[in-house]
Amino acid sequence: MTAARAHLTDGVGGPGGGEEAPRPFRQAVAALEAVRPRPEVRLDPLPAPRRLAPFAYALEASVESDGEEVADGRFVLLHDPDGQEAWRGTFRVVTLARAELEPEMAADPLLSEVTWSWLTGALQARGVAYAEAGGTVTRVSSHSFGELAGRAPRAELEIRASWTPREGAAGAAAGHLAAWCDLLCQCAGLPPEGGEGGSVVPLPQRRGPKPL
Repeated sequence: MTAARAHLTDGVGGPGGGEEAPRPFRQAVAALEAVRPRPEVRLDPLPAPRRLAPFAYALEASVESDGEEVADGRFVLLHDPDGQEAWRGTFRVVTLARAELEPEMAADPLLSEVTWSWLTGALQARGVAYAEAGGTVTRVSSHSFGELAGRAPRAELEIRASWTPREGAAGAAAGHLAAWCDLLCQCAGLPPEGGEGGSVVPLPQRRGPKPL
């Protein structure tokens, strides 16, 4: 992933952008670059945010099914060698995941709780330790009227979440990214890899491209 390494140089650094990335962060980025998600998921590097932490690395993801994009999101790994009080650690993962739903699913009163459980369940299933998890699950429904009344109702699910990787954060970075990709696929309504059913039924979605 040559482009990813370029963003490591251009998008990472201190206030002046010239600080060399410490070894734990470089190891974590190398682990992220080595992740190979399921075929429906595409990962691409993004310019890393500069104001959230001294060092950062970012990826964008899209999930395709039958030739159409059905979900998208962003995964950002932050690193502050001195740590941050709110993180209670030196690394922090910040994520965004979105998928379009059938409008009736957006009205499900349990949607938010179930979706959040998908995230925590994905992290547990991958066996990665984490703490200080927080986030929001937002569902938005839109109905058109007047001259636009012919448009079909639309609904979108959005999950913004962040958490602190625990012991061995650098080596476990790949597991955190893989867990987030699992969440993204579940939000997109894809069946588990291998075609085996699980205890949680994926939410159906209205498929269509959604710009970030």
